[in-house]
Amino acid sequence: MPRHSTYPRALRSQLRGFTLIEIMIAVAIIGILAAIAIPSYQKNVLKTRRYAAQSCLTEQAQFMERYYTTNPNNPLTYVGATLPTTQCTTDLTAYYAISLPASAASAAFTLQAAASGTQTSDSSCTTMTVNQAGARTPASGCWP
Repeated sequence: MPRHSTYPRALRSQLRGFTLIEIMIAVAIIGILAAIAIPSYQKNVLKTRRYAAQSCLTEQAQFMERYYTTNPNNPLTYVGATLPTTQCTTDLTAYYAISLPASAASAAFTLQAAASGTQTSDSSCTTMTVNQAGARTPASGCWP
């Protein structure tokens, strides 16, 4: 025989389920945890996309260096170089515009990754650049 059957009928009905207060407390705790976790998650997503853009800039800079040494038309210059379509630039299209701004100097280049879309909320690192000497801007806070 079940143990709860020895309780009176009125008491048995009170033993079932949760009270409204218990449910409200559980919902409040979940809300507090979500309020803490969601901004932290969003910050990490922005940071991950930023690191992906930096990796892509580095990959494109390596392409430019290969171009510099193997350009058959005009060796040891960056004149006429265009960035190839790579997987990294395709994956980042919604978040960064990676470009090679035209420059007058033939022995120098500067690659740029400009934030777009939701990535613009990463306010400290909306535009990152790297040049032929490996100099990165902004100098602090964005690059690892």
